[in-house]
Amino acid sequence: MMKRTFLALACTLSIPLTYAAAPQTTTDTPTAKDRTLIISDGSRFTPKDFYPEFSWDVTPRYFMFGNRYKLLTPEQVQFISEQTSFLCIEKSHGQKPLGTAELGAKHEAAAFKKINPKTKVLFYFNAAYAWPYTSYNQIFTKEGIEQNPKLKSTLITHPKTGKLVDRYGALCYDVLNPYLRKWWVETVAKAVQDSGCDGAFIDQMHGNVDFRKNKRAEVEKAMDLMMTALKEALGPDKILLANNAYTPSTENILAVSDAVMFENYARQKSNKESLLAEWEDMLRIAKAGKISVFRLGVEGTWRGHMQPNMPQLSNEKLEFAHACYLIGAQPYSYFMYSWGWKVATGPLVDYPELRKPIGPPKGPYKRTTPDGWDFTREFEHASVWVNTETRKAKITWH
Repeated sequence: MMKRTFLALACTLSIPLTYAAAPQTTTDTPTAKDRTLIISDGSRFTPKDFYPEFSWDVTPRYFMFGNRYKLLTPEQVQFISEQTSFLCIEKSHGQKPLGTAELGAKHEAAAFKKINPKTKVLFYFNAAYAWPYTSYNQIFTKEGIEQNPKLKSTLITHPKTGKLVDRYGALCYDVLNPYLRKWWVETVAKAVQDSGCDGAFIDQMHGNVDFRKNKRAEVEKAMDLMMTALKEALGPDKILLANNAYTPSTENILAVSDAVMFENYARQKSNKESLLAEWEDMLRIAKAGKISVFRLGVEGTWRGHMQPNMPQLSNEKLEFAHACYLIGAQPYSYFMYSWGWKVATGPLVDYPELRKPIGPPKGPYKRTTPDGWDFTREFEHASVWVNTETRKAKITWH
């Protein structure tokens, strides 16, 4: 129905960074239980009823994964369920065995909820690239455009050649087209409902601006409109997680979102200055009553540069990534650790340190010197130290 509706519609086209964390603003000395929702500035986090469960019993974790060719086994579902109740099914999961990725998400959402009905499962959708794994995007393939040439106006073309832009095997949405935005919003909302998911993870909200840099302001406004409309279409009890929506250009998107991910997909994205800024952003996001996901990939790996000695290397690099999360963690901040986005790149690895009792933080992090890069923080059952310049860390459990 969505495809026919859009095709009918398409036929009408004419074609301040501070050196230390904020101080506590309360004189109370709350118990460990009371500290669960205390933000590092002393204020209290107020979660919404539809948020996932949150606890400091062990490191709070978020999972995100996919396998285009296989579904999870019952043992794998059980393993992941033992470690999190907040996850996202990636863009291509289950396409080959079930025919479409939305059926893969539906299958896994049901499997996780059978074990824990409180699990919150997000449906992945991209705001820039028309990944062809769902039934919804089949009209946005080269074959689909050949059959429905008027739809070409809803996609990005090269300004000089007029040919459709292809990014990593996907055509690119033109968010400046109001018909495209309407279809996109309706499609994502329908996918979340039909798959039985609890919200949506939205990726790549740049609007393909690199192909029309002279229209940056218009593209950003169009993205704001599209994401605002999506939150309304999802309804008041669904989670909208916007990837990397913590920059000045995505301020309006963050305002309508319930959660944001700090993706940190490359080493240069997580340098010492960026990490310090992200900790302040995590505080800002918590004070706004929103969820944050801090994802620090395994050092030495990035797109097209996977190391062969996995998961050994991921275990060796874990302490630094874990410490970076703990220094900036707030109530409803979740940790994601992986060397990719597939089932085989992290979510099935057992990291014993992440299962250790951590307890709530006793206060904000401390910066040893005003211009130094040593940071410490105390938790109920652990002491954390990290130097973000040398990229060394130590977590002492007690």
